[in-house]
Amino acid sequence: MSTTTSPRTRGIEVRSIDYVPLSERHGRVSRIGPLWFMSNAQIATLATGLISITSGGNLIWSFIAIALGILIGTIFMAAHSSQGPQLGLPQMIQSRPQFGYVGALLVWLFAYLQYAGFNIFNTILAGESIGGAISSGQASNPLWLWAVTILAAAIALVGYDLIHSFEKYLMILTILMLALLTLSAVVHLHVPAAQLDLTHFNAVPFFAQLGVAAGYQISWAIYVSDYSRYLPPTVKTRNTFAWTFWGSALGGIWVMFLGSWIAVSAKDIGSNTVVDLKHVADLLFPGFGAIALIIAALGLVSVTALNMYGGSLTLISSIDSFVKIRPTLVIRITTIVVTAAISIGFALFASANFLGGFTDFLLLILYLFIPWTAVNLTDFFIVRRGHYAIAEIFKPNGIYRRWGWQGIVAYLLGFAAMIPFFDVAGFFEGPVSKAMGGVDISLFIGLPVAAFFYWLFTRNINVEAERRLADEQTAEIERAASEHVLP
Repeated sequence: MSTTTSPRTRGIEVRSIDYVPLSERHGRVSRIGPLWFMSNAQIATLATGLISITSGGNLIWSFIAIALGILIGTIFMAAHSSQGPQLGLPQMIQSRPQFGYVGALLVWLFAYLQYAGFNIFNTILAGESIGGAISSGQASNPLWLWAVTILAAAIALVGYDLIHSFEKYLMILTILMLALLTLSAVVHLHVPAAQLDLTHFNAVPFFAQLGVAAGYQISWAIYVSDYSRYLPPTVKTRNTFAWTFWGSALGGIWVMFLGSWIAVSAKDIGSNTVVDLKHVADLLFPGFGAIALIIAALGLVSVTALNMYGGSLTLISSIDSFVKIRPTLVIRITTIVVTAAISIGFALFASANFLGGFTDFLLLILYLFIPWTAVNLTDFFIVRRGHYAIAEIFKPNGIYRRWGWQGIVAYLLGFAAMIPFFDVAGFFEGPVSKAMGGVDISLFIGLPVAAFFYWLFTRNINVEAERRLADEQTAEIERAASEHVLP
């Protein structure tokens, strides 16, 4: 069978939740580095670096918490990325072997809430950035929200290849902007000596920052292999992991560090991230603030496009659990439009309390996806070791069944184990977290609990039989996928 790039990979993408055949695999693994760097090198990430400072921590411990949180969270996120070339499937459809054909709806619902939630924040920030680059009065003009949404939807519609290309070239502009912005912050903003004192440790802001940074990275896990699934299966797992890990980690650490630095150097920081960024940029030279905001807005547009693309895949997967659908261009357009409409609708009426709401949202994402990532990765790397009968994933009554009790129960046990360690200010504080003065370590509880129970429940799975079935279906799935591209 030919492994050259098919003409179907050019222009508007048609594929969605279906398997990508070998005839359409293309691209170099290095392409995913810029994509994941850019996913973190944007204003929402800058705001995430303020968490420790705004809750009473100092700069040096904020840096340590950010670095640890990002490195921990990115390990799991990058591990998911390595699944893409091996399976040729979007990330969330891969949940069916663990949770079942219908049971996967549990995590798909949470995933779609994440896409919508992040897009609300990203759309608001991008609109404020474009308007703020023009004048302070334009920052709240809803016209820019519409412009961001339409542009992001267009990028998402064209799909995989345009997204990668857009991120590649935008990364060059963004690195130049961030380098100049960092120079301005270091030269012009004063950091008190106490902010670099290691003896001033406060556990609550430290673990809050660590948890949010880790959650921010893990939140990418639900769609990370969407952007590696067109790569040839000959790509080495460690290479996919490395390009994803370092791209995402470096972008996140740089921008969150910058957010913390600005936060300890300015008065009333955090009240308006866009205004703060423009102010620091203009300290370097007049007019740089407007340039920085436009580049930042483009970064947010690119991330919004990723969320629309992933939201579309998740919505199609959810519908397919009830009514068998054929992945066509029409269904892609419809689901992208629906996802965009939800984002713009809520963005137009969102609360002004951005930072507080964003912090709680990130914690919620962390809580919901810690057990899922543990189950999914345990299944891929330990239980089935990357071998799946792809055709069976799309069969309601296939070998993966409608309900995967092992994944569902392991998920629920992992989540239940985390509850005593939760701390969401003003909403819920678990008894263990309360006893520890508000420290939240639920991340380190949910991961091992969910992973252990899933491993325990799946010890009797006949993995060898599944591998034989997968080998038998290889030619069938390749032929069906190559022929099943519809306008």
